[in-house]
Amino acid sequence: MDRTALKQSQPGGPWEMKERLGMGGFGHVYLYQNIELGEKIAVKLCRLELNSKNKDRWSREIQIMKKLNHMNVVQAREVPEELSAIALNDLPLLAMEYCSRGDLRKVLNKPENCCGLKESEVLSLLSDIGSGIQYLHENKIIHRDLKPENIVLQEMGGKLVHKIIDLGYAKDLDQGSLCTSFVGTLQYLAPELFESKPYTVTVDYWSFGTVIFECTCGFRPFLHHMQPVHKVKNKGPKDIMAVEDMNGEVRFSTHLPYPNNVSRPLLEPVESLLQMLLLWDPVTRGGGQDPETNKPYCYTTLQNILNMKVIHVLDMTSAQLHSLVLGAEESLHSLQLRLETNTQTRISPLSQELLLETGISLDPRRPPAHCLPDGLRGWDSSIVFLFDKSLTKYSGPLTARPLPDSVNFIGKIYKGKPSLRKVWGEAVSYICGLKEDYIRLYQGQKAAMLSLLRYNTNLTRYKNLLFSQSQQLRAKLAFFKTSIQHDLEQYTKQRQTGISSEKMLKTWQENEDKADGYTKVADVGYLDEEIVALHSEIVELQRSPFARRQGDVMEQLDSSDMVKTILQTVQNQDRVLKDLYTHLSTILVCKQRIVDLFPKLERALENIKTAEAAVMQMQMKRQKEFWYLLKIACVSSLLYFSETVHQLLDENQRYLSQLTSLLQDATQEMECSVMVQYMGVKKQVHAFENDAETLNIITISITVISRL
Repeated sequence: MDRTALKQSQPGGPWEMKERLGMGGFGHVYLYQNIELGEKIAVKLCRLELNSKNKDRWSREIQIMKKLNHMNVVQAREVPEELSAIALNDLPLLAMEYCSRGDLRKVLNKPENCCGLKESEVLSLLSDIGSGIQYLHENKIIHRDLKPENIVLQEMGGKLVHKIIDLGYAKDLDQGSLCTSFVGTLQYLAPELFESKPYTVTVDYWSFGTVIFECTCGFRPFLHHMQPVHKVKNKGPKDIMAVEDMNGEVRFSTHLPYPNNVSRPLLEPVESLLQMLLLWDPVTRGGGQDPETNKPYCYTTLQNILNMKVIHVLDMTSAQLHSLVLGAEESLHSLQLRLETNTQTRISPLSQELLLETGISLDPRRPPAHCLPDGLRGWDSSIVFLFDKSLTKYSGPLTARPLPDSVNFIGKIYKGKPSLRKVWGEAVSYICGLKEDYIRLYQGQKAAMLSLLRYNTNLTRYKNLLFSQSQQLRAKLAFFKTSIQHDLEQYTKQRQTGISSEKMLKTWQENEDKADGYTKVADVGYLDEEIVALHSEIVELQRSPFARRQGDVMEQLDSSDMVKTILQTVQNQDRVLKDLYTHLSTILVCKQRIVDLFPKLERALENIKTAEAAVMQMQMKRQKEFWYLLKIACVSSLLYFSETVHQLLDENQRYLSQLTSLLQDATQEMECSVMVQYMGVKKQVHAFENDAETLNIITISITVISRL
């Protein structure tokens, strides 16, 4: 008797049981939370009724868990002391990290995943589980029960991480490399386990390959609705699937079936990986040893897949998706040449515009591989949108999603057939795919809108620069014209009595006329009107319903008649795509108008700069003319001063000659009448001395003046 539920009410200190997470092979797993710290752990309790063999397995699982430490293998935790009381027997509890996103089976059961997971999810699974299995094998551990129920998801660092759980059937190989016990879930078991043959780590390769196939296509590879061994034994070495057709015959294939979500460049590498993992012969399974890495070739192939740089380009002119493998240093031009070859309309590199979802163009200076987001990204999560710059109206033809062959016969299939569920699943997947196609096209028009807004921001910045330059030119012209008018007025007043130059007067008048002409260059109001009108249209585009995500336009999936539902969905898609492309064409028209505006703005700005330079040159010339006039005025003043000095010298020389003559006359008179007029002569001599002193002063003055 299983009395697990009877003891869940037992106290665990601060730890409180929240819910039962699941049932393992040996016991139940419960979620416990520390109500004080908020910490959560998963606790596995062993059942009461276990035989000695299963008790050994339980103890071995705990031992294995405690020695493992890898991000893709669920981590063991210390069992809180307060929880020891909830044990149902003498077997220890197993505490593990709690993975809140559930197991992989829960993900696969979602209707939208009935034909496989998205490519980015498949790549993430390949990376995580491949790494986890490799770690287990390096530690000499075979899991032996790998299946979607034993893979859980945990959000770490903003991304989902897959972790392997439930090592209850795991086998420690310390005692040897061959095992013979029959364990695990039948649908994922390797063939040798059915035949009770010895096995090695390659049994995990088969299980891993089965999980990969199911996650890629939505169903298990070999007759998923029955126990497959007796009919699959005859499969070829490269066959990776077997299905029963409508006539009950088993058909094998070496390729992944459609529909699936793997892009074309990844299809062949994934098929090659599955061919290695799903080999019937356990000795050759995994592809043998790679001498370069000393690991099985399957790990080399897996790593090559994960290292591939694939760019997914959605051609918005045709709704066709192109997935191309990029070289590490391949140039953007090289990619554009390849796209020209692949696109239906042969878009030339000069006409191609490649936009990220943010509306930013791929940088032509960097290799496209460097522009892609980091991490494993499929076409469902990372797309570059291709636009034809030579077109402003996209009218198709649009590439339609191909309808699965089985869906074409949906009304003719006998409802009792087991395959009917798969066919209906493919129909649902087709309808969901139409919705996803629309969402991608919506993202493309959103990228175009974001690009338009970036162009509009640059236009506004350019406009502001233009109007700033225009205002500066207007101010300089106003100052220059006022100055010229003042100069002309002052020149007119003084030309009769002062300095005059007809050449300078003519130059000033011509500059005044040029300044009037440059005033027209500063007038950019006509561009402002065009820009304002364009801004108004862009605002209206932003208010459009297509500027916001349409959450329900492709959600009409509730009809019970599947054929009618498919027909209605296709018709609905045609209608919404027509509306979307009408809106997209309006965006592209606005963007082209902005592109056409830029040369006009550049010319206007260049004309303003030219006019400003000319005004500055005229102002400099005007200043040079003023300095020339000043020089002329100074020279004239010096000439006038020089003439005045010469006149003074001549006059002083005349005075000196007269004084000399007077002195001679006075000497003669003195000699004739010395005795007669002694007293008179004495007075004259005295006067003569005074005159001589005066003459000396005059002579000194003349000398000084002549030096000047």
